[in-house]
Amino acid sequence: MRFPGLVDVHVHLRSPGGEHKENFRTGSAAALAGGFTTLLAMPNTQPPLATYKDWRIAQTRAQRESLCDVFLMAGASEEHIDELPVLAQNVPALKVYLNDTYGPLRVEGIEPLRQIFQNWISNKPIALHAEGESLAQAIAMSAIYNQNIHICHVARKAEIELIADAKARGLKVTCEVTPHHLFLTEADADRLGPLGDMRPRLGTQEDVEALWGHINTTIDCIASDHAPHTLEEKGLAGNLEAIPIEAPPGVPGLESTLPLLLTAASEGRLTYGRIQDLLYTNPRRIYALPEQPQTWVEVDEKSAYVFPDHPLYTKCGWSPFESRRMTGRITRVVFKGNTVYQDGKVLSV
Repeated sequence: MRFPGLVDVHVHLRSPGGEHKENFRTGSAAALAGGFTTLLAMPNTQPPLATYKDWRIAQTRAQRESLCDVFLMAGASEEHIDELPVLAQNVPALKVYLNDTYGPLRVEGIEPLRQIFQNWISNKPIALHAEGESLAQAIAMSAIYNQNIHICHVARKAEIELIADAKARGLKVTCEVTPHHLFLTEADADRLGPLGDMRPRLGTQEDVEALWGHINTTIDCIASDHAPHTLEEKGLAGNLEAIPIEAPPGVPGLESTLPLLLTAASEGRLTYGRIQDLLYTNPRRIYALPEQPQTWVEVDEKSAYVFPDHPLYTKCGWSPFESRRMTGRITRVVFKGNTVYQDGKVLSV
C-alpha cells in the first residue's frame, strides 16, 4: 500500500536551545522513519520564535540541517505584538498558547489575545493550545475577527463537541487530535508515570470514545505532538527506576503515529483513505503547504510486530507505546525521488 509523503502539523524539534533532547537532523530522521516528509515545528524554543529575526535564523537552520521539509511556526508573545504583521507575511501559521505548556510562551488575558487577533492580518491560521474555557475564548475571537483558527491536540469530550458545534455554524475552525489521546487514557498515565505525562493530560475512557466518535467528521488532522525529553529529565535512570523530581511534560510520537493508525485501520476503526485525509489532504489544505514531487510512503498493512521493530531515531530514545503490538509496517519512504528510508533504516543520516 502506498500513501503520499505524510504531514505532521505539530512537532517540537527542540532547536534552538534544546538540542540535547532533539535537533533538526534527529527529529527529521524520526519523521522519515515514521512516514512523514513534511513537519510543522512549534516555536516554544530557547529563544522562543516570537520575532522575525529569531524565526528567520531558526528556519534557515531547519532548511540546512533537516532530512525532510520542515516549516517553523511563529509564537505569539505579548511583548512582540508589533512583530505580527511581518511574521504573517513569512511564516505558515501563528501559534498561541493559552494554557499551561512547556516553554516560555503563554498569552494570558482577553486584551492581549484581542490584540493578537487584530494584528494577525492574514488568512493563515492561528493555531491554539486552548483547553476548557480557553477554547471558548478562541472560538469567540475567531467569530469576531473572521479568522481561521486551528485547535491543537483536542483531548476532551466537551471540547470536541464544542468544536463540532462551531463548525456546524460555519465558523472558521479546524482541529487536530494526537495518537496518545486516541489510544491512551488516564489509567495509562498511572501506569506510565512521567512517560505518560503531557499537556493536555490524558483523558478518561469517555473522552477517548468521544474523540473516536468524531474521527470521520469533526477531526481534521492527527498530529503527533512529538515532544521529546530525555529519560533523565523525565526522572528515570538507566534502569527505569523513578527518581522523585518534577518532570517536564511531553512524549515523542513521530515514529509511532502511523503504525498506531494502521493498526486501528486493520481493526476496522477507520479506513486507510481516512488516514490519508488526516495525515496528508487536510493538513496540506489547512496550512497551504507545497506539494512534494516524487514523494511517497510504502507500507505493509498486514505485517504484525511489536513496536518498535528497530532502534528509534528520535534522540530521546523512548516511546510510551513501546512493547505494543502493531499491525502495519512502514517499509519504504521516497522523498523527492530518493529512497530515504527502507526496512528500518534511514538512509540519509
